[in-house]
Amino acid sequence: MDIGVISDIHGDYAALETALDRLNQHHRVNQILCAGDLVGRGPHPDDVVQRIREQQIITVRGNHDEWSYGLSVENKNYLKSLPLEWRGSLDDSSIYMCHGKPGNNLWGLYRDHISNTLLNMMLASLGADILITGHTHMPLYVKVQQGCVINPGSLYTFNNVRSTSHTYGVLHLPDMTFDLYDLTEPAGQRVYIPM
Repeated sequence: MDIGVISDIHGDYAALETALDRLNQHHRVNQILCAGDLVGRGPHPDDVVQRIREQQIITVRGNHDEWSYGLSVENKNYLKSLPLEWRGSLDDSSIYMCHGKPGNNLWGLYRDHISNTLLNMMLASLGADILITGHTHMPLYVKVQQGCVINPGSLYTFNNVRSTSHTYGVLHLPDMTFDLYDLTEPAGQRVYIPM
């Protein structure tokens, strides 16, 4: 089973459309998950939220989703209804998804701040095989004894003071491997993820 993983769209509708087209047509994923921050900074927040709703993409609430300016009433209500965390099971793998880190959507997991021991403990305490996060805008994939931790990076491609990786990923189950792709490169060209 292949799972598309996106995060930190930040109102970039064109980037979202490109990613969804690639995930559906090129990668042919079975499911798409979104680790939050649909809005904030970008030019088309209402279109982004509407598209996520129409596609019924499982999504958690990012910190920027707390401030929903320039949205229709329906889309504001949708953002307010998003959970801070999502738990599910796909292809016999238990998944925990949040925006930042478990219990807090304002703080993220950075590779140079976490150890494999900490990740094993985190996954065990969550009762999850896979932890999916966003927020940092930096891709992350670490496979440990207990499972793996994934961050697809940030999707948006417009110029901004905050850096972006303009990436999305595909999680392969049940082996828990993860491929990362750059929206600014040809479809199908993988990006190296520092371990």
